[in-house]
Amino acid sequence: MNYKKTKEEILQEFSTNSTGLSSAQREANQLKYGRNVLNEPEQDSLFKRFLLQLKDPLTLILIAAAIISIIVDPHEWTESLIIVGVVMFNAILGVVQENNAEKSLEALKKLSAAKANVLKDGTRISIDTSEVTVGDILVIEAGDQIASDGRIIECWNLQVDESALTGESVPVHKHADVIMQDNVPLGDQKNMVFAGTVCTYGRALVCVCSVGQNNEVGKIADMLMKADNEQTPLQKNIEQISKIIGALCLVICAVVFGLELASGLSILDAFKTAVALAVAAIPEGLATVVTICLALGVSKMAKENAVVRKLPAVETLGCCSVICSDKTGTLTQNRMTVTEVYTPQTQRKTFSTDVPDEIHQLLTYFTLCTDAQLNITEDGMKMLGDPTETALVYASWLLKDKKEDLMKQYPRVDEIAFDSDRKMMSVFVRDGEKILQITKGAPDVILSRCTNQTHEASQINEQMASQALRVLAVAIRHHDTLPESVDISQEMNMEFVGLVGMIDPPRTEVKDAIAKAQKGGIRTIMITGDHLITASAIAKELGILHDNEIAVSGTELTHMSDEELDARLESISVYARVAPEHKVRIVNAWQKKGHVVAMTGDGVNDSPALKTADIGCAMGITGTDVAKQASEMVLMDDNFATIISAVEQGRTIYDNIKKDVQFLLSSNIGEVLTIFCASLLNLIPGVSLGVPLLPIHLLWVNLITDSLPAFALGMEKADTDIMNRQPRSKDEGFFSHHLGWTIAWQGAMIGALTLTAYLIGNTQSHLIGMTMAFMTLSASQLVHAFNVKSEHSILNRSFFSNRILWLALIVGLSLQFAVIYFKPLASLFSLTPLNFTQMLVSLGLAVCTLVISEFVKSHRKH
Repeated sequence: MNYKKTKEEILQEFSTNSTGLSSAQREANQLKYGRNVLNEPEQDSLFKRFLLQLKDPLTLILIAAAIISIIVDPHEWTESLIIVGVVMFNAILGVVQENNAEKSLEALKKLSAAKANVLKDGTRISIDTSEVTVGDILVIEAGDQIASDGRIIECWNLQVDESALTGESVPVHKHADVIMQDNVPLGDQKNMVFAGTVCTYGRALVCVCSVGQNNEVGKIADMLMKADNEQTPLQKNIEQISKIIGALCLVICAVVFGLELASGLSILDAFKTAVALAVAAIPEGLATVVTICLALGVSKMAKENAVVRKLPAVETLGCCSVICSDKTGTLTQNRMTVTEVYTPQTQRKTFSTDVPDEIHQLLTYFTLCTDAQLNITEDGMKMLGDPTETALVYASWLLKDKKEDLMKQYPRVDEIAFDSDRKMMSVFVRDGEKILQITKGAPDVILSRCTNQTHEASQINEQMASQALRVLAVAIRHHDTLPESVDISQEMNMEFVGLVGMIDPPRTEVKDAIAKAQKGGIRTIMITGDHLITASAIAKELGILHDNEIAVSGTELTHMSDEELDARLESISVYARVAPEHKVRIVNAWQKKGHVVAMTGDGVNDSPALKTADIGCAMGITGTDVAKQASEMVLMDDNFATIISAVEQGRTIYDNIKKDVQFLLSSNIGEVLTIFCASLLNLIPGVSLGVPLLPIHLLWVNLITDSLPAFALGMEKADTDIMNRQPRSKDEGFFSHHLGWTIAWQGAMIGALTLTAYLIGNTQSHLIGMTMAFMTLSASQLVHAFNVKSEHSILNRSFFSNRILWLALIVGLSLQFAVIYFKPLASLFSLTPLNFTQMLVSLGLAVCTLVISEFVKSHRKH
């Protein structure tokens, strides 16, 4: 707790003095405390990442099947080559996706200034930030980025922008005095400065107390390194599917292998049948289809200003039930704005461009008593200076009073700079032949020095402050000539003019977005480094904080046990004055209750929570590089409403992926049942049906015919009531709501129709039977895609709503005809051309999938 120590104790502890370290001391301290750099995590090599893509059970089964096939029968290498090609394609796709790896720590390193000014034996020198060590005396001036954490030894009107670290929306006034309280939050450690923050005003001498990983930024880096990359719900569900299919595949393959041997086939032929079954059981295109569906969603979201860095995170938004949002720059505009004005003549008013002359005059006085600038260029408006002062200058500009014009009318001749002890600043301007003194500052101080102070003005000040407004007062004093001695003694016997109330206002679109989220069962929680009163006022205005809910401070949260926090969690909607570890704790608390948590933020202080949350959403404009790299999604317009649009898109994507899984697995079950049932029939004495489908047929169906409609299903539009649903549970199984049963009976239907086609064709020849089975299987799956697009009957307008699905049907059938009737392809696939009757039977059986599904939907409805 360096803030509790005196300047003398700090200098003694770190073996330094006000003139800085000597060369020998600097070398000794660098050896003792290390360099001022952040640790870096080890990165997996590209080859290791590629190998990790091959650990999926289904992938391992396919590789094993391909290797064993080529060993058993080297002449039959086509299927093995295709299988290996599919596996390699999926692995490369995964590596490309992962190459957008986390760069959080690299961004944190960029927060350190390239150079730092320090005292060495009393002489000011410039050194690399990495060379700064404990005991160094930093020389800090306006505009400097602070190189390391330290205790202020001396300062002159020092103000530091700590918003990226603490969430504080305005620069903090610093001092060099001892702070005696315990457990003081970062934002209230007024005699300390921290690495990565920026000096906006004044200057100071600072004794460095820690470097590198021991800085506050370094502690955040540690949290980022320790934060686990949790699997998204979609990844968990796909993994669950893979394990189930993998286990069933091995069991069924072993059974079929035994059945084929029992029927009198050779070991080689029995093994070929088992390989065909393995290929049939494994949906090779599933990973690719899911990835492409997610990519399509990502592309659509990018057009709506939500840039997704990790594909599976798109779907995670769909089951989001809690959004933990930073206030400054996320829910608010991150720009102080004048909202209330008061003069004794006009009383309290909401600020607007239509105000009486007294308000014009009030804002003129405030503007003249600032050091802020408002520059308007072709690129837009740029505000320079303290946010509270820029708010005053901007308010005058809205009244068509430009500061440069006012300065010409009232040229400044002298000033008394702001002092945090006095809580005032004064300027002396020429007003005709006389001198006008303008003093602005804290209302209680200004009023105490005015001859015309009123009880009403004090009441108005208290009312504004209770509404979380930052209140400033202005007073004037007339002089015939400029006083010989311009000092603080002039700041007496003044005439009170009025008050202004300012606040960092909410974004206009956020209130509606929060209401929409609540309707969709999503709870919004505000987590901010700002003061409790300010945070509560904003939260009430936005509809985050309701009558039966409470706001707590970081200090209160620190004293809560995990059990107490768990018990009170549902009632807390606002957390104020929090530290980075508090944010992580809050996110974890909601996750332990089974919620899928999204975290929004823009500062360094948000990054551990962004990484810990199920999905982190960083701001693209005001967000730091650290926040962006720690997140899964970046909102390029810094618009909270964009998150809700992304949630809607996430829900749609999940619905479409479920449709894809239903379609692909029911199709694959149909393939497995076709081969399995044929093997059973071969056990009947005198029956020798052979294998109805070869591995190459199944690969073609799984990779081409299945994939086209699956891609189309991934582009289905959102249901109109999608944001009226409650979020699905984090632990909800992928096959819940009877999806598993639906997949089973639909697979049985496809298998029965395919086997029927095979049996009909096999009465003429095995080749014709195999070709009819191949055609029926492909066509029935193309038609089946229309059944999957809706749980309700599709024999209405929705039947034609997806043009891409119709295109997939036409292209899929065209490819099937090409494989059957183009001789080189027919020869490669071991097929024979079908006559008109045989093709009609195959297509007729395929259309039966539509008839049967409509009958089941109709029966379920009634």
